[in-house]
Amino acid sequence: MSQAKKIHSYKTLGNVAKRLRSDLNDRHFVLLFAYNGTGKTRLSMAFKDLSKLRKKSPATETLYYNAFTEDLFFWHNDLQGDTERHLIVRKESKFFNGFKELALDDRIFDFLERYTNFNFDLDIEKGTVVFSKQVKNPKAAFDPHAPEYITANNIKISRGEENLFIWCVFLAICELVIDGDEAYNWVKYLYIDDPISSLDDNNAIALASDLGQLLKRGKDQLRVVVSSHHSLFFNIMYNELKAIGHKSYFFHQRGDEGYRLQATHDTPFFHHVALVSELQSVAQSGKIYTYHFNVLRSVLEKTANFFGYSDFSACISGIDDEVLYARALNLLSHGKYSIYQPVEMNEDNKDLFKSIFKAFTDRYSFNLPELFG
Repeated sequence: MSQAKKIHSYKTLGNVAKRLRSDLNDRHFVLLFAYNGTGKTRLSMAFKDLSKLRKKSPATETLYYNAFTEDLFFWHNDLQGDTERHLIVRKESKFFNGFKELALDDRIFDFLERYTNFNFDLDIEKGTVVFSKQVKNPKAAFDPHAPEYITANNIKISRGEENLFIWCVFLAICELVIDGDEAYNWVKYLYIDDPISSLDDNNAIALASDLGQLLKRGKDQLRVVVSSHHSLFFNIMYNELKAIGHKSYFFHQRGDEGYRLQATHDTPFFHHVALVSELQSVAQSGKIYTYHFNVLRSVLEKTANFFGYSDFSACISGIDDEVLYARALNLLSHGKYSIYQPVEMNEDNKDLFKSIFKAFTDRYSFNLPELFG
């Protein structure tokens, strides 16, 4: 089958969601890679809403993790006293059904302690989460009898730590689903969208590995979609699940023309290759926007890192006009260019962009997928 035939086009996110449901009829998992702003979160909600559209099954069958899940938790920062800080939980959500009968703190902590070192007290009746942490005791520096560490209560954790906590709550619920808990017997599908916001690569690796193990344990009970913009997370998930039947796609939006799913075949999808493919497409079409210089520099920096170079300019060293190209990339990639309100380059900069891109791709041979038709 030709590469072009493996590109599936859809007018609406609802149609993409139907395709994913169809894939899950005979596969355990579907993996999606997509850039931020493509519509991953909206796709997860379209997938969830498919159940509501069926007359015989008006209730949802999908337990999802996405930006809406994170919004079930929000901060009370005690602006007056600046001491009683805690997360408020929207306990009325169906998401927390199992918390009313079961004490889930231990399940949550079993996951949380793998990634971080703070503690928590979840009170579902009050709808609050209070955080604490062991910190160095400042008195220990001059008092030999003072304990080295003390407990700091009611702390405000970082955004990354907050996301980790919410993610571990979700994992605890997934365990209940896999264990057949009655409170979550409505769950047929999991849809997980970008659980690694604000995480460093070490935590992203650990999180993807743990998720892969959990999903493999629950493969007989669930059908799962995982979407992400994070290439490292995506590739680890691919490798974790490759022994089990799954499909993987590059999910792309192309303006008013709708959406496309590009199968990634038998190898993990590396998003910098897709970036090169996109740059080739825009260079050929002439529709080159100011932000494409940012994208080109990003690709050169990733290539330089791969080969162990300290600077992206090493990727174009030794070619004609290398000094001009390096200066142009430094200058033109520092503007605050928006992908949401793109501005087309002038003709001189278009020619310069195409020359730099050609010099780069002449030096390094990329096997580029046909992502854009």
